[in-house]
Amino acid sequence: MENRITSLFKRKERNILSIYFTAGYPALKDTLTIIKELEKNGADLIEIGMPFSDPVADGPVIQHSSEIALENGMTINLLFEQLKEIRKTVSIPLILMGYLNPVMQYGVEEFCTKCHETGIDGTIIPDLPLEVYEEEYKAIFEKHLLSNIFLITPQTPEERIIKIDSLSTGFIYMVSSSSTTGVKESENNEQISYFERIQTMNLRSGRLIGFGISDKSSFLRACNYANGAIIGSAFVTGMAGDSKIEDKVSAFMQKFF
Repeated sequence: MENRITSLFKRKERNILSIYFTAGYPALKDTLTIIKELEKNGADLIEIGMPFSDPVADGPVIQHSSEIALENGMTINLLFEQLKEIRKTVSIPLILMGYLNPVMQYGVEEFCTKCHETGIDGTIIPDLPLEVYEEEYKAIFEKHLLSNIFLITPQTPEERIIKIDSLSTGFIYMVSSSSTTGVKESENNEQISYFERIQTMNLRSGRLIGFGISDKSSFLRACNYANGAIIGSAFVTGMAGDSKIEDKVSAFMQKFF
């Protein structure tokens, strides 16, 4: 069976919209509702954040949502429990995003087994070193048909990008700048030259641009240089407040269509 991420990139080459949210935020039991509503409202791909107490790549918005989710009682175990029947109702690709420490505490093999059983298609683990993945975990991930998605930045050397491309089975996550998530930056010449440089490398893997994408115009700009873009902090911000989750998701997603 082909990985759903691979199928998506074959089927849709442009304007792929990926949404990140933190599991267990704003309320512990919102996870399934958010996923179902995102699919219903046009998301192509969903990144489910596994909250962690020390999220080094995340800006204040996602850090805050992680803190709330942990206070609410979210754990990896509970997340898998919440997701165990997700494939009965949701068909788009699902990715778990989080940090290496909780995954190692859970047990990498057990984690990958659970992902496969649950219908998770891939992972993004920003602090998992490329070499450690290749030497210790690649075989485990592949056995469970799980894509591991690597991040590149404007500072990533070309040689390393080529290596990442060769190891990628999902897509490459292009970090738009060197900042943390949620920092909105106007597109500058340096950023454009980075996007264009990656374009000219003719990588075999699909690419999504993330960090600082917050509205339709920044989404469409990013799509000029990659297969699509990832929206995280702006969506998490949109989930705050007292309205029904369904209404908040719908109102946010309407901005992009």
